[in-house]
Amino acid sequence: MPSLIPERVPASIDATDMRHAGRELLSLALMDARNHSLHLLAHFEQAAATVPAHAPDAAQREELELPLWLAGHIGWLAEYWIGRNPQRSRGPACPADTVRLASIEPMADRWFNPALVTRAEHWTLELPDFESTRAYMLETLESTLELLDKTPEEEDALYFFRVALFHEDLRCEQYVTLAQAMGVPLKLALPVGLQARDPILVPAGRWLLGSRPDGFAFDVEKGAHEVEVPEFEIDAQPVNWAQYAEFVDDGGYDRPEFWLPQGWAWLEREAGREGRRGPRYVEQIGSASGAVMQTHFGKGARMAGSQSAMHVSWWEADAWARWAGRRLPAELEWEMAAHTAARRGFRWGDVREWTASTLRPWAGFAPDVWTLHSDFEAQPFFGRARVQRGASFAARSRMKHPKVRSFALPDRDDAFVGFRTCSV
Repeated sequence: MPSLIPERVPASIDATDMRHAGRELLSLALMDARNHSLHLLAHFEQAAATVPAHAPDAAQREELELPLWLAGHIGWLAEYWIGRNPQRSRGPACPADTVRLASIEPMADRWFNPALVTRAEHWTLELPDFESTRAYMLETLESTLELLDKTPEEEDALYFFRVALFHEDLRCEQYVTLAQAMGVPLKLALPVGLQARDPILVPAGRWLLGSRPDGFAFDVEKGAHEVEVPEFEIDAQPVNWAQYAEFVDDGGYDRPEFWLPQGWAWLEREAGREGRRGPRYVEQIGSASGAVMQTHFGKGARMAGSQSAMHVSWWEADAWARWAGRRLPAELEWEMAAHTAARRGFRWGDVREWTASTLRPWAGFAPDVWTLHSDFEAQPFFGRARVQRGASFAARSRMKHPKVRSFALPDRDDAFVGFRTCSV
């Protein structure tokens, strides 16, 4: 018997329980997501004359993606799993290799299917122009909405519509990160500073780590299991610029005793390339000078000492924690605190946050079939990447769910990522 949508209606398309959304709110949210994608794409189109999209080293820089390819891929993934997929009603049980209908764009697979074209090849493809790409995005949205209108209010039947929504939201955050890397002007306000609060003591207890199998969840969140958690003390908010500047002033970037060997090797490579003595995009930092200057969307910005430090690699976060005599939190500590200590001042949502945890699958892990056609596949990163928790100001509000389990290799610092610490 088909699983019906539970009696849980999100308050709006911005609510984090959009993971349980039915047909009506999904329709509105899909339109909202596509409007946001087109809005961001327009900024890259306007900047195309002054920001070289095909810079010589672009294909070699892991953090850079071709903006037009991202836009086309957003439309392609929805069309591939919904409009072209006769077995979409099977939801998560739909096989990856099921027969597909033809695309409305004959070249769509050759351009936008990651299984057929590598990331480095994106930069040499003869992609459609901005106008044609927008037309493809609008046509695929129209067909998605038409099919959604005829879809029953059942979990499996709505699964790929939710996939399309949250995939697009992830890509929009990637667009903002890309704008930062390429210096594309965006009028997106940075988070305001936070009033300092004392660390929070979280009592020992049992915690259900991960997401239950109801509604939508990313595959690395699945496999909810109870864990015994000893008492711990955790920062009420992420480490701010004033705190980070103290580490810099104390010679943190010149003292290998604070760095893991791999982290010190990473720092030496970075220092050799750009004389690195602070997080990425920082032009000036130091409590003595009383200022932190960091480039944001192509312009230098003076950061308040109370604002969360961002564009920090895992190696830097770990080194700062060692310098401070503290440690990064385990992901289960972060999740438990986010749920249980909010009323006592636990604040998150300005930056994604590094944790001490290495990305590993939980019991019963099975990859979601749609991730095989995106760059959100987790399996290649098991045992290598570090877990990030929380959400950045660049994320859509409905993505700011405390169960979201992000990940990145420890040297990545292009996203809006910071950290908080625990007592040792």
